[in-house]
Amino acid sequence: MSAWGMRDFRFLWGGRAISLLGSWLLVVAVPAHVYALTGSVFATGLTLAAEYLPALLLGPIAGVLVDRWDRRRVMIVADLFRAGAVAAMLIGTPAAIYVAVIAESVGAVLFRPAAQAHVPAVVGTGERLTSANSWNAATDGVVRLIGPPLGGVLLVWAGFEVLICLDVASYLVSAAAIALTRRRKAIRQERVTFDFKVFKQLKLARVLLPLSGVFLLANAALSALLVPFGVRNLGGSAQVGFVLSALGIGFLGGAVLARWLGRIQLRTALAAAQLATAGGFAVLFSAHDLTTAMIAATVIGMFGSVTVVAPQTALQRVADNAHLGRISAAFLVVEAFATLTGALAGPWLAESASLHFAAMTAAAITAIGALAAAVTVPRVMLATKRSNEQVDAHA
Repeated sequence: MSAWGMRDFRFLWGGRAISLLGSWLLVVAVPAHVYALTGSVFATGLTLAAEYLPALLLGPIAGVLVDRWDRRRVMIVADLFRAGAVAAMLIGTPAAIYVAVIAESVGAVLFRPAAQAHVPAVVGTGERLTSANSWNAATDGVVRLIGPPLGGVLLVWAGFEVLICLDVASYLVSAAAIALTRRRKAIRQERVTFDFKVFKQLKLARVLLPLSGVFLLANAALSALLVPFGVRNLGGSAQVGFVLSALGIGFLGGAVLARWLGRIQLRTALAAAQLATAGGFAVLFSAHDLTTAMIAATVIGMFGSVTVVAPQTALQRVADNAHLGRISAAFLVVEAFATLTGALAGPWLAESASLHFAAMTAAAITAIGALAAAVTVPRVMLATKRSNEQVDAHA
């Protein structure tokens, strides 16, 4: 609860939570609305491509801008821009929706690295940073749990236009909440460009970047297989919804678990969590009953959350705050590339061989990534800002 005692963090957390919920309300609604308009599976799938394309193209540029500009102001402007972009969906045509999704994603490409870099400036890099990231991880779990089904219900009950208005309002509330935080002294730099010097100087970032890509690629492949697997093996789409809810519950547990792992080394926490996630993947896609699948999904959510939160916390502590925007943007680019690649590779492998073979291959890749983390990640402790061991992270 240490971060919760800080007024500025409460505003940051509240704004992020509300805007995140607004976005997740549309996760089901936007593709469903496009499908209703076009009747085309391909046209519906383009909404995913439109969401991730800006991160691939603009991530490095966004990192430079975030490190050059005042991050608080960047987040406010990004929220206002996203509110306008989402409002454009009210035009109603598929083309307008694609353009709006791309524009909203552009705002997210600026907001996310700015937020990740700004949190340590608000709460510091000690115990409160772990607390802040745990709060954010718990929020992600709750939103993942309630956002998509709530959006689906509201789409049927109130209509697409109401959901759009709710998302617009969420971004406006987020911008107002961030505006209520105190201004902080900007980090002045003579010249900020995107280059690889940051990664050459910081071994931790250099090692974690490909490891993150491998994990997210496997995760995206399995996510793309979850719906057809649930329909074939678990009984239908309703059962898939229960599995997704179990993932959300696991994310909540992961937020608590991440706090307890602060006393051990990052390499140990990351390798153990990723190996447990790989085991959860294997059990889930071998399950023939809903109970086993939900237990496996809870394990995946819990340890998958740690796999994401622990490296983020370590980087926020070890890296110079003046470089965090570019580092976060680089990870955002890798996330977008890995997600798109995995979402295409998983179904392709399932059709070429079998769904079970594709799922077990992705689980094996996740396990190999865990072993690589145990060997390659520098000796960095999660609990403190600096220690003698952390010198190795810069080597």
